[in-house]
Amino acid sequence: MGAATYGFFIDGAWTTPKTKARFETTNPATGEVLATFPQGTTADVVTAIAAAEAALPAWKATPAPARGAIALRAAELMRARKKELGALVTAEMGKVLTEGNGDVQEAIDFFEYIAGEGRRLLGETTPSELRDKFCMTVRQPIGVVGLITPWNFPIAIPVWKIGAAMVAGNTMVFKPASATPLCAARVVEILTEAGLPKGVLNMVTGPGDPVGMELANNPRVRAVSFTGSVDVGRTVYTAAAAHLKPVELEMGGKNPQIVMDDANLDLAVEGALFGAFGTAGQRCTATSRLIVHEKVYEQVKKKLLKALETFTIGDPSDPGVKMGPLCSKQQCETVLRYIEVGKKEASLLVGGTRLSGKAYDRGFFVSPTIFETAHGTRISKEEIFGPVLSLIKAKDYADAVRIANDVDYGLSSSLYTRNVNLAFRAIKDFETGITYINAPTIGAEVHLPFGGIKHTGNGGREAGTTAIDEFTEFKTVFVDYSDRLQKAQGIQ
Repeated sequence: MGAATYGFFIDGAWTTPKTKARFETTNPATGEVLATFPQGTTADVVTAIAAAEAALPAWKATPAPARGAIALRAAELMRARKKELGALVTAEMGKVLTEGNGDVQEAIDFFEYIAGEGRRLLGETTPSELRDKFCMTVRQPIGVVGLITPWNFPIAIPVWKIGAAMVAGNTMVFKPASATPLCAARVVEILTEAGLPKGVLNMVTGPGDPVGMELANNPRVRAVSFTGSVDVGRTVYTAAAAHLKPVELEMGGKNPQIVMDDANLDLAVEGALFGAFGTAGQRCTATSRLIVHEKVYEQVKKKLLKALETFTIGDPSDPGVKMGPLCSKQQCETVLRYIEVGKKEASLLVGGTRLSGKAYDRGFFVSPTIFETAHGTRISKEEIFGPVLSLIKAKDYADAVRIANDVDYGLSSSLYTRNVNLAFRAIKDFETGITYINAPTIGAEVHLPFGGIKHTGNGGREAGTTAIDEFTEFKTVFVDYSDRLQKAQGIQ
């Protein structure tokens, strides 16, 4: 049986594209072709936008609780198919099976959470300075929105964006990452089965240019939500700015985990391994830098190297494997280039190779890699997005925080200590959008805002109580029931 062949999803149906150009999505562990998808063109995106525009009036008029009920139904369908969907994430993206299931669980959790916003969509009321006058705010959908998602969380991140946008009353044109379109197709199919009306969600596959750039450039798309690299995010952002179009950006990270001399060192090492090498380091929140107090530096280094002796790399569908392949040939080549940079500017402690042999030759496997480095090297400051950890020595807490903050990114941070005073100082001192105490830099929960500062993003937050902010406009309303002209600000 051959690989499945997909079209675009427009106006509630899979369409047969005019383009003959197609691309394959493959298993990064085995090279197996899973499906083929069409290379979208500008015209295809315009067709999808038209479908979203046509669906907008009816969807906008649908009561928000009814929109939320569809999200809840989608969560129920995903829960019933969690094992199947988790295996698909593992097969298409390459993360180990427990993490593939976790990707799906995060999507389930978010659909359940955002369904409740259908009964909230909170505004505010406030007293007027005048008699017999009522003041309030209400939320309204933005309109047609563009959603651009990455490959590392191929079900969870699309659901973050789609769930919030749909419950807020928007219609959507969705461009998934070309490395994981089959996971995206499953999300679309589940939402359709859950009762999402035709035209509310449309999916066009293909390269960032032209598909993603048309979402940024087309004035009929009223806002764009983007998760991906800084370089691509900057391009989308500047293109949309020409139309004064809001863009929500969630981009990279160079996340530090600080280990103080009073920390539980075994716990800190366990957290560092999971944070650095979970999902093969392909998380924007991955632990990229392990900054260790000089008093316990050698102990931590010894424990890290010892733990990696039994750290298994291989087929991500094997329950005993702790790390699978990188997602693509391109990502593998990027990581290997950074490893070569690291070999010239730092001391390689372990790893640093592309794995070969019968179990690895058909995939993109890179060994977990640790460099001992001074702060300021390229590998200690630039995002690598792979299983590469920089081990850095710090003199004390202040020195560690200085090192932690001295990068372009500001997504996630972590401090291991038993000192409650330092823990609360860290919450204040870290220049990041997320801080963990005695836990690794990964592990966000959907009912809390997610995002960062500096080059990580433009200050907005996804998930949590802020999830609908990027997909709604506030309208301020004044109701004067005095039956006479009243003038504010004391004007007579």
